[in-house]
Amino acid sequence: MATGPRYRVAFRRRRENRTDYYARRKLLTSREARAVVRRSNKNITVQFVNFTMDGDVVGVSATTRELGKFGWEFSCSSIPAAYLIGYLAGKRALKAGIEYAVLDIGMQVPKHGGVLFATVKGLTDAGLEVPHSEAVIPAEDRIKGKHIDDKIEAALESAKKKVEAE
Repeated sequence: MATGPRYRVAFRRRRENRTDYYARRKLLTSREARAVVRRSNKNITVQFVNFTMDGDVVGVSATTRELGKFGWEFSCSSIPAAYLIGYLAGKRALKAGIEYAVLDIGMQVPKHGGVLFATVKGLTDAGLEVPHSEAVIPAEDRIKGKHIDDKIEAALESAKKKVEAE
């Protein structure tokens, strides 16, 4: 371990690989709502967060655990589930008056055509404006779940109609 008068210990959350303070500062200085996408092994969560001096305020949120009430019976960590939860969160954000958001993926490693960007596709299809490149969005066949099962496409369309009716 380094020692000496000029050695500076990094912030605890940086040492734990939980927060990139340089990226966070850039996101906060934009003064826009952040679409925070977090992924676990079983679920995906999307939250719309605004910064205040007292702390971050979550305005709207959606998680894949909620997809069961829309008839979703498949995996909650797949690309089609990510698209659906992005679509649901986007519709809720529009109802709350949020029309523009900046994507915040935190310390997650971005993978082109992956779950994080399927969520962005869902947000934009819902009518929200999220700056992104079309090159990172998954192929339409992957969003519809053709690489997983033939039944997912019908379930996706059914759940999407139920989200619109919400």
